[in-house]
Amino acid sequence: MKQIKSNTDTSDGWFKDNVESYSQLINTYRSRMKSVINREEDSAVIRHRSRGKFDARSRIELLTDENTPFLELSVLAAFGQYDEQFPSAGIITGIGKIHGKMCMIIANDATVKGGTYISETVKKHLRGQEIALKNNLPCVYLVDSGGIFLPEQSRIFPDHDGFGRIFYNQSQMSAAGIPQISIVMGSCTAGGAYVPAMSDETIIVKNQGTIFIGGPPLVKAATGEEVTAEELGGAFVHTRISGVADHLAENEIDAIRICRNIFELIPQNDSQHFENVSIEEPLYDPFELYGLAPIDLKKPVNIYEIIARIADGSKFEEFKQYYGETIITGYSRILGLPVGIIANNGFLTSEASLKGAHFIEICNFRKIPILFLQNISGFIVGKKYEHEGIARNGAKLIHAVATAVVPKITVIFGGSFGAGNYAMAGRAYNPDFLFMWPSSKIGVMGGQQAQQVLKSIKGNTLDRNSNLINQFEEESSAYFSTSRLWDDGIIDPVDTRKIVGLAISIASNKKCPEPKNGIFRM
Repeated sequence: MKQIKSNTDTSDGWFKDNVESYSQLINTYRSRMKSVINREEDSAVIRHRSRGKFDARSRIELLTDENTPFLELSVLAAFGQYDEQFPSAGIITGIGKIHGKMCMIIANDATVKGGTYISETVKKHLRGQEIALKNNLPCVYLVDSGGIFLPEQSRIFPDHDGFGRIFYNQSQMSAAGIPQISIVMGSCTAGGAYVPAMSDETIIVKNQGTIFIGGPPLVKAATGEEVTAEELGGAFVHTRISGVADHLAENEIDAIRICRNIFELIPQNDSQHFENVSIEEPLYDPFELYGLAPIDLKKPVNIYEIIARIADGSKFEEFKQYYGETIITGYSRILGLPVGIIANNGFLTSEASLKGAHFIEICNFRKIPILFLQNISGFIVGKKYEHEGIARNGAKLIHAVATAVVPKITVIFGGSFGAGNYAMAGRAYNPDFLFMWPSSKIGVMGGQQAQQVLKSIKGNTLDRNSNLINQFEEESSAYFSTSRLWDDGIIDPVDTRKIVGLAISIASNKKCPEPKNGIFRM
């Protein structure tokens, strides 16, 4: 493959200014990540550990194979909401390895409101199950939860993707033959009792884990019966009397040992083989992405410079280089794995749409995963383009993205606006993973454009003091997005290469279906 030759002068003033500005964004990002991960002085964490219990991330570290990566998802879920009372939405999700087998791990954080569920907790739990189901990943639930956070019950109980969907997903995963193991390390109350009850095998920690549909206060209110939590649903009850749990653990370390032993006999998946070659580092330092990453989205970005700092050996074999040049398509490798790259280089035109659809069809037949690099303001507009059929041709690209059978990884490194978000594998188009850089933006359009549109409709009736621009700025930020789980997490640009490679490896855990149609030249 051809090597990209960088034309960036890293000693230039504009580059250094960009590095300085982006470094400030990175410092903010790291500070916010630290605020939800490092909670050593939090009174709830201190109290939790005083009971001899490990925190959720420590449990995951003990469970997974040593010196192997753990891809944690949506670390900043619920950030900026609920007066910051729900760091990481009170649940840790991610993919790691147990005895060399990739698995999804979903761990309640009992130091956050007793591990209870708000809307974002449910959404994060469901997203973990969705990834497990799509990629045929065994699932481990580290259960330590009080169930629904009652003040929020109306938002998370009765709807299609409410709390009950967790158990529906467990049934679907079981029917698909995906192993599910629960370790009950604390409370497992009300609807949450069904997580271990619906797992293939359940481990419960002695004198610590409890499972019951209704806890002691509810039992007393309903029947007048007074009973302790241990008598009602402790480890001995469920391993000797009810049979709800299958393995009795002496402590958390023992419970993790039992789980790891179970994984020894879980068969390895029949995965999709992607030709893997020796890894080549990029020719250019990935830290230079700080000088290239867009801060002012009105300024153009040389997408080749971005690819040169992500791809193995900075190599990129371009497809249809001189046609539909507002979208860049071509072949590369990341961490030795093959990847087709679709990247924005301006508005989406009819030609760019046809080019992208053609490239996706080729990737489908050759079983090449696709990386979408988003920096898109949308489809081109105007009389000329409407007459040329931009809607029809754009629909072809959207159809190709929606029906792609190979893994899709999306990274929003700039703007993601309007239908361009859809055409470039936004959340609604089921990418296997979607990540954002700290400076990226996502919305139906920019704030100034929205205000201009409303002015043209309402004329002088539009309030001159309208705060629409500020509203759009706030609601389009990467932090607003990740807080509501519109993505799988904000990542440091420097880590893009590593995370994309890991995501492709995870997505290869399940064979790709065969395409239903041949390749139509657009």
